Amino acid sequence: MCCKVALVVVALSHISSGNTEINTFEHVLKGSDKMKPDQVAQAITQALVQGSAQWMVATIVAFLPVLWTMTLMLHLGRPYILRTLRRCGLRLGADIWWMSYLLMRDGLILITFALSWIFFEPNIVANYALPLTGPLAALCLLLALAVKLSRRVDDDVQAYRLATAFLVGGATFYYIPQVFAVEAASQPYLGWFAQNFTSNTNIPVALGIMWVALAGVIAVAVWLIVRAWMSATRTMTQRLTTPPPQARPTQEQVPAIQ
Repeated sequence: MCCKVALVVVALSHISSGNTEINTFEHVLKGSDKMKPDQVAQAITQALVQGSAQWMVATIVAFLPVLWTMTLMLHLGRPYILRTLRRCGLRLGADIWWMSYLLMRDGLILITFALSWIFFEPNIVANYALPLTGPLAALCLLLALAVKLSRRVDDDVQAYRLATAFLVGGATFYYIPQVFAVEAASQPYLGWFAQNFTSNTNIPVALGIMWVALAGVIAVAVWLIVRAWMSATRTMTQRLTTPPPQARPTQEQVPAIQ
């Protein structure tokens, strides 16, 4: 009985992964009496691992639109934060409000890019319904982070506009295929768009975009590492070459005349 239960679990995992043959259960149940206990344990473990992986990917894909929306709201809401700070009479409260805003805004960008790494996994791109231009959206997120790390975005208007352009471009690359292709597969009038802008129905183009975007991510990462290395080297050189400040000569104390 345990063997049959384990094999039914394996059959369900095959069906959920795309194997929808009708004779799956019959094939599994015919060989159930020939399985050993270690094979049953291995089958159950494999089914649980595959189910957990599929659940994780589905959760990330479902949660990414929320992260993208919050990222855009916090970044574009900077004027509202500044108006609120001008009305704040307490200096400490204004500092806490501003630092909390910066942590949430930049932290959300970092978390969104980290979860967007699923767009650079070839097996996931080929087997799951993902936005075709999702890797380009992740690349735009990294470019926005690079601008924030290399320039003072909150003090430089041009740097803020550049970071905003990267974020808006990334959101466009993500939302359009997500809404009109992945989530609109049941709409007949969007059939062509859904067929061509979903990763698992247009695998060659999806993999090509993924590899191009991955090359861009590697180039940006190398540039950030080299820039950080040069900045650290320049700072250490300045500290080593700058002479230490000379101590002021102490005046000798004259004993009081008694």
